[in-house]
Amino acid sequence: MSKRKARDAHLPVGECISQVQEILRKRLCNQQLPDRPEGVEAQHKHLLELLKRTAVHGESNSVLIVGPRGAGKTMLLKCVLRDLLMEKEAQKNLLQVHLNGLLQTDDRIALQEMTRQLHLENVVGDKVFGSFAENLNFLLEALKKGDRSSSRPVLFVLDEFDLFAHHKNQTLLYNLFDVSQSAQAPVAVVGVTCRLDVLELLEKRVKSRFSHRQIHVLSNPTFRQYLERVQTQLSLQPGDLPDDKFAQHWNVSIKTLCEDKSVEEALQRHYNSSKDFRSNHMLLMLCLSRVSVAKPAIKPADLLEASRMCFIDAEANMLHGLSILELCLIIAMKHLNDLYEGEPFNLQMVHNEFKKFLQRKSNSMYNFEQPVIMKAFEHLQQLEMIRPVDSSTAKTQREYQLMRLMLDHTQVMEALQKYPQCPTDVKQWAMSAFG
Repeated sequence: MSKRKARDAHLPVGECISQVQEILRKRLCNQQLPDRPEGVEAQHKHLLELLKRTAVHGESNSVLIVGPRGAGKTMLLKCVLRDLLMEKEAQKNLLQVHLNGLLQTDDRIALQEMTRQLHLENVVGDKVFGSFAENLNFLLEALKKGDRSSSRPVLFVLDEFDLFAHHKNQTLLYNLFDVSQSAQAPVAVVGVTCRLDVLELLEKRVKSRFSHRQIHVLSNPTFRQYLERVQTQLSLQPGDLPDDKFAQHWNVSIKTLCEDKSVEEALQRHYNSSKDFRSNHMLLMLCLSRVSVAKPAIKPADLLEASRMCFIDAEANMLHGLSILELCLIIAMKHLNDLYEGEPFNLQMVHNEFKKFLQRKSNSMYNFEQPVIMKAFEHLQQLEMIRPVDSSTAKTQREYQLMRLMLDHTQVMEALQKYPQCPTDVKQWAMSAFG
């Protein structure tokens, strides 16, 4: 079959849908890097030039990539590394060590991971070193034992960089920055962090050895750009599908979707809430999961439902799993909040408010012993629906510890509407002005 015929082939709808889902899933789950990172072209060029100087010309460098979560810091770094390794010299010589502050929680673990990633376990063997610096110097010296007279360039990537600043004496950071300043080995240290004040965490001796280069990644598109990004993310590129006709139909349906007024309003709400790639991809993945052979396109109703799922309130959802007693205590707290304009309360006050409700009842369904009420109150504290006003109140008798309700009026009322088999009198009590 000729290429043209293959391109114009009409595949079964089910096969086309499977291929579309596979292509978009790879895109939205960051399994496939974009050809050009969006909105960070200048940062991409700067970082690529910096790392090229280490990988190709043997010049040591250090840099921090700073930006909020989901802004595309890791994507930027991965794109730069992919483009860097297209250089023959870098591909042949560059060694990479990737550390993460969440995993390498102290310098000993970090050193073991470095040794493993540089494949130097056999060289280190059972040798005992006095200090971290000796260990690191030995590793870098060991890299010179190859055919080349000089050491191979090493790239150290420190993800969650701010967590390494909490290591004892910041020894790891001190030694890495120290090596990146000296001429003993070509080393590039790249820190990735979401802490804008990260330099304040560094000790003076560490800070003095850092180059103070920072690359800021901030995802701050206009709403029009955000809307275009949604359309681009969901559209198919030429050649993605063998069935050109289906691909065209799909792209037309996506364009129509993005022009829908209700969809635009839903996306405006997401844009106002968070402009980052991660939350955007989560929304689009939920839309994509609703596509099937019976429904071979994303409809406005699918996006609205996906949007509703993204905004589901986790705390309000937890209220659905509470016992009737715990729910009654929450309502009593809500009434106290209304009555005393958000002033803190204690268990005794909540119990008194609950008693007022019980006095209206003839049945004994809600009569609970004091220890049971205390246990329910403690459970609400464990769920962080209530919190102590001051941590120093630990010595105060438990009944009199001042607390604050961490839920607002709307969350409580919404949860009551959805609570399974919620007694009518409890609902009426919640809706009354004050307990």
